Amino acid sequence: MERTQASSDRWFDVVLTNDDAQAAVMTLDPGESTGGPDNYHADSDQWCYVVDGEGRATVDDRDVTLAAGDLVLIEAGETHEIECTGERALETLNLYVPPEY
Repeated sequence: MERTQASSDRWFDVVLTNDDAQAAVMTLDPGESTGGPDNYHADSDQWCYVVDGEGRATVDDRDVTLAAGDLVLIEAGETHEIECTGERALETLNLYVPPEY
């Protein structure tokens, strides 16, 4: 199941924004994913810190395994998808520099 930001269940929440950066929290349930081969941020780097759970990030066709404590940099223009591969929710803190949403 893929989610989009327009989802009403608050799985993605922007928590703080200033002129230079933005912080958001994201929670994906087991088997859920977001993004895909057409998903990218043209002008913003995304720093994705894994708070809890397990998953996979596919960044420009490279797979990166995610676990609590991992930090992944998705540079501006790189396509990406985040997927929860574990048995509990994948919780991340995402920083967008400059702000994206």
